[in-house]
Amino acid sequence: MKIHSIKFNFIMNALLTVSAIIFPLITFPYISRVLLVDGSGKVAFAISVVSYFTMFASLGVPTYGIRACAKVRDDREKLSATVQELLIINGITTAAIYVAFFLSLAVIPKFNEQRILLTVVSFSIVLNTMGIQWLYSALEQYSYITFCALGFKVVGLVLMFAFVHSPKDYIIYGAVSAFASYGSGILNFINMKKFVSLKKTASYDFKRHIRPILTFFFMSAAASIYLNLDMVMLGFMKTDTDVGYYNAAIKVKTVLVNVVTSLGTVLLPRLSFYIEKGEMEAFRKTVVKAVRFVVTAGSALMVFFIIFARESILILSKEPFLPATFPMQLLMLTVLLIGLSNITGIQILTPMGREDKVLISVVAGAVVDFVLNLFLIPHFASAGAAFATVMAELVVLIIQCVYLKDMLKGLLTDVRVGKVAFALAAASILSVLLKTSTDLGPFVTMLIAAFLFFGSYGGLLLAMKEPLVTEIADMGVRAVLKRK
Repeated sequence: MKIHSIKFNFIMNALLTVSAIIFPLITFPYISRVLLVDGSGKVAFAISVVSYFTMFASLGVPTYGIRACAKVRDDREKLSATVQELLIINGITTAAIYVAFFLSLAVIPKFNEQRILLTVVSFSIVLNTMGIQWLYSALEQYSYITFCALGFKVVGLVLMFAFVHSPKDYIIYGAVSAFASYGSGILNFINMKKFVSLKKTASYDFKRHIRPILTFFFMSAAASIYLNLDMVMLGFMKTDTDVGYYNAAIKVKTVLVNVVTSLGTVLLPRLSFYIEKGEMEAFRKTVVKAVRFVVTAGSALMVFFIIFARESILILSKEPFLPATFPMQLLMLTVLLIGLSNITGIQILTPMGREDKVLISVVAGAVVDFVLNLFLIPHFASAGAAFATVMAELVVLIIQCVYLKDMLKGLLTDVRVGKVAFALAAASILSVLLKTSTDLGPFVTMLIAAFLFFGSYGGLLLAMKEPLVTEIADMGVRAVLKRK
């Protein structure tokens, strides 16, 4: 089994992230016009509801499985035993969750109204369990994960344009979304035999997994509250139209968060491996690079889309969705916050075996999100939900930083925050001047602004010799010279 470099894995995961960007950018403008605000809100509500059942079925295995399998990936027998045990646990929880799901359809009126849509979308639960992506991530098989997921997204696009043509087709779109997002799980399950054996060779030891799985589950549950509860609470406390506005606001934020946290996805198995082998200096250097990436890329994406939130909404969803502009601007703050908490929580505390600290932080964030949603949604609808999410993410990051205060002091000295802030300010001024002095339409304006903003931003950082940008530029020069 070949283990690629971090750079290769990052490129593969970046391609996966790009596919996640392209799919919503292509689908949402079409879907928002075909299904309208109400129809897109129904599907968004259904996906948010099913995500909770998926979370309970997964039971913390997606994150724990990466760490557990990464530690024994050099021993096929131990790896096979670990995978079999986790699959059995996941299979039992998935069956139990389906029982709870169909009971909820019968007893909850809001669910019963959309029982067909919810049932169709619920196929994602079993596909997610079959997908065992945690195994492929632990083995750093990112090229396989990327191309497989990309293929299903392309098929999903074809199916969407072929079968979704009117507002009444929202159930079909729910099915297509589930297939495009989780359909690769079928191939993942079939392909698994290349890496592990499903033949039982020794007695199972489920007990060793229970405590860490439950810890990761409670982390996932708490995090899901402020990731998906906004949609659900809006659906219950307001209308499908309000959910539609919030769904439009959250689309860009979700894409950008995937970009900023893509490096963390790649680093978790590698950092867990470093901890297991006691290679602490390699661990530290890798984390420093991750912090530089998030600060440099995350802050730039956040500021750019705050400035051009209105144009983004117009490109994606047209005028009926303009009330989503302010909620989107608020949610952009979470791009940097989630990027940083992904480092402190998933890349530092989790590989070190301190996931209990991560659990405390996300529980606190979930409580803050729920309480604020309770008070703000009735008065401010989607804007209130967005503000609650920002506060929840801020609380999570602050608590994790408190636990890591000694380590972070050393890490932050290697991050050139002042240079990033100066470059951001200059790029922002140029972009605002462009926005206020021209009227070229949303798409052309954003296209020109992107070249101006990121060109000036990157150019200034390069001139100030910011380490990450300088390293990327040097890699580009070496690649050109190598070709010659």
